[in-house]
Amino acid sequence: MVARVIPVEPFDLVVFGATGDLALRKIMPALCCRFADGQMPPDARVIGAARGTLGADAFREEVARALDEAFSGADAPSPGCRRAFLQLLDYVTLDARGDEGWPALRDALRGDVVRAFYFSVAPGLFGALAERLERWQLITPETRIVAEKPFGHDLASARELNAMLARHFDETQIYRIDHYLGKETVQNLMAVRFANILFEPLWNARFVDHVQITVAETMGIGGRAEYYRQTGAMRDMVQNHLMQLLCLIAMEPPHRFEPDAMRDEKLKVIRALDPVAPGDVVRGQYDAGDGAPSFAEELGDPGTMTESYVALRTGISNWRWKGTPFYLRTGKRLRRRVSEIAVTFRDPPHSIFGEDARWRENVLVIRLQPDEGMDLRVMIKEPGPGGMRLKDVALDMSFAEALGGDLRIPDAYERLIMDVIRGNQTLFMRSDEVEAAWAWTDPVIEGFEATDTPPAPYAPGSDGPAGAGDLLRRDGRQWREIG
Repeated sequence: MVARVIPVEPFDLVVFGATGDLALRKIMPALCCRFADGQMPPDARVIGAARGTLGADAFREEVARALDEAFSGADAPSPGCRRAFLQLLDYVTLDARGDEGWPALRDALRGDVVRAFYFSVAPGLFGALAERLERWQLITPETRIVAEKPFGHDLASARELNAMLARHFDETQIYRIDHYLGKETVQNLMAVRFANILFEPLWNARFVDHVQITVAETMGIGGRAEYYRQTGAMRDMVQNHLMQLLCLIAMEPPHRFEPDAMRDEKLKVIRALDPVAPGDVVRGQYDAGDGAPSFAEELGDPGTMTESYVALRTGISNWRWKGTPFYLRTGKRLRRRVSEIAVTFRDPPHSIFGEDARWRENVLVIRLQPDEGMDLRVMIKEPGPGGMRLKDVALDMSFAEALGGDLRIPDAYERLIMDVIRGNQTLFMRSDEVEAAWAWTDPVIEGFEATDTPPAPYAPGSDGPAGAGDLLRRDGRQWREIG
């Protein structure tokens, strides 16, 4: 199967922080794939901007090395395509807090195309960049900016950041990116819910017993120690990624698939979230093991109270979901790398097969990574004579198999960057949505900081701290195995 590609209009994309990890590992490979698929026009231009004194040729060489590391296998763009993509690149040495490089950037931009500025830098530089974009008269009616997370450290800093950007840009020009919303499976979740009648009548507390959202990683914090020292799993993952997944599962159908309609419904979910009680959250830190250091050793702080794992229980106080618990967990150095949403439906009110029938729950599992797809666990009769024996099986759909084994699933950044160029904010966060998420998250973090109890240790390659299971066991439930 061949995916339909809709080309975008010519554009100039300036990537601030172009020599950083995110730009080289994610942004440039995503753009190269869009160019290879014919979505980027041949007169599109990508301008890297950073403090390093590189020339355009040296920058192209650095990007070429990043592309070699990013691509492997049959789905990689051809060498000729990569060379053609590299010719679209330019570079400007620029000081975000000074005036060096800004005249050169102004001269490099065209005035009759979409102009996008990607802030692939620390949030502390957002204000300086926004102020200089305006001072050097680089903002046009067709300008958009892309702001990477973390968008604030708490509610107060998020409000300050929003207010600062609002002084220079209209809200319609600001694209707060959460790459989870660009994943094909996340978007397919919306299609399954709102393009089919099958599930919507069952999508409520009457029929859904509980929902589990899991984002597990096998890697430790690696080179992100300084960043993680200031954040922890609650700020890094729950406040944004898991929150967005929860919103898409729980939101009401918007009247149309358009930016404000979608974000209005997500905002209603966040504002209806129940506060997390102190006993409904568990934190953890991975120990050393398999020749790798512990979380505390990687941070260089033996007494750190920062968490590498968090699990919590919450609910949604509205008519659709009151009484259905939502369990969220995320952590590093766990058993497997997996991101999934599991919607567990209630048991039938009466079993005609007797009390001895072996019964399993109906569970709809949306797999975000790896092996993107969905499966639905249902009960069938086990083949063979000798009575009615029940067995649970999966109605399994892998997107790669269902849509053709040769179909490449685009990376989230590919979709999101092209949406920026199109001016489509549907999969990006609005300012009030970000602030509402922090308003819910801050009391949980304040509860962490008010206690002397350190995060519970857990073994690398495990499912996390043993105490996380208590969140579900006391409700008569259990976590799905990771992996």
